[in-house]
Amino acid sequence: MQALMQEWRRDIHQHPELAFNENRTAELVTQNLESFGIEVFTGIGKTGVVGKLTHGNSDRAVGLRADMDALPMQENNNFSYRSINEGVFHGCGHDGHTAMLLGAAKYLSSTKEFDGTVYFIFQPAEEGAGGAPEMIKDGLFNKFSMTSVYGMHNMPGVPVGQFGIRVGQMFAAFAPFDIEIIGIGGHGAMPQNCIDPIVIASSVIQALQTVVSRNIDPFKPSVISVTKVHAGDAYNVIPDKVKLSGGVRYFDQESGVIIKRRIKEVVQGICKTFGASFTLNYDELYPVLSNHEKETDIAVTAASDLVGVEKVNAEIPPTAGSEDFAFMLQEKPGAYILIGNGDGEGGCMIHHSSYDFNDRILPLGAGYWIQLAENILA
Repeated sequence: MQALMQEWRRDIHQHPELAFNENRTAELVTQNLESFGIEVFTGIGKTGVVGKLTHGNSDRAVGLRADMDALPMQENNNFSYRSINEGVFHGCGHDGHTAMLLGAAKYLSSTKEFDGTVYFIFQPAEEGAGGAPEMIKDGLFNKFSMTSVYGMHNMPGVPVGQFGIRVGQMFAAFAPFDIEIIGIGGHGAMPQNCIDPIVIASSVIQALQTVVSRNIDPFKPSVISVTKVHAGDAYNVIPDKVKLSGGVRYFDQESGVIIKRRIKEVVQGICKTFGASFTLNYDELYPVLSNHEKETDIAVTAASDLVGVEKVNAEIPPTAGSEDFAFMLQEKPGAYILIGNGDGEGGCMIHHSSYDFNDRILPLGAGYWIQLAENILA
């Protein structure tokens, strides 16, 4: 089935869609699931799709989740299936995740070597827009009574044929922020008549770097990154305002509380010193993703059955990246695993403009889903 999954994957790659606009992708998923004889439910979390496949008499049920959305960034590849939508790009491999779960759905619907129900969850808006909580609000776990839920993500740099996972904290919490510093603009040649928000913003950016290094326990990893600075329109005009944006990552709630408080105190103190004002919006968007122990063991067993125990790292270090599958793991027991994307084709790190999902791992990802479902619903 690799050729078929590759066809799906490259079609999705060529037609990427942003959060809650995955209409074409959702339609592709829906049409294929229906062609496999799987019952389909659409509009779960706006553009989310859930497929239900039942065989046998058991009331056991498992959820398998893939994400569908692309990133708002320009692709820097030149192959035939590159994005045709300017400024939209599958730079994280969600095209591959969708294709692998579709492949598993096709296989399981034809073989039916299980007893119970498999729910195929195709989630929108993973990239910072909160698709998982939207699906949950729309009754994902009330309408579909699964007892556990599992997710998977590709990882460049991990060799093809290998998997990685850990019990407990695996991905960091994510809190984006926006800071607007409001000064007094004027002529660039007469700064004495101004309160220069660019100078103030420079001080704020520097000071924010001390929050983690001086206020957080060194044994509790966390990071603050200012990723956007917007100000000014002319060479000779000091602007009235500067907008800073960025994100915070942390692995325990205590660190999150301290960072949130200290960001406000730092900005407030510096602005007061210079005579400026400010606004601050701080959104605790994604919680820490924490794998459940029993379900992690189940995931390790399935991956080991597929590729061999020596190719499954069950103690990978946590990563400061974030993943909204964390919301699903707050509602149901489950586990999130990484599948190696290799170093060759598709070897760029995710969110890089030249990244591409490695089609060689499509059968491995689909195989993992199949093995997992058949083991749980044996």
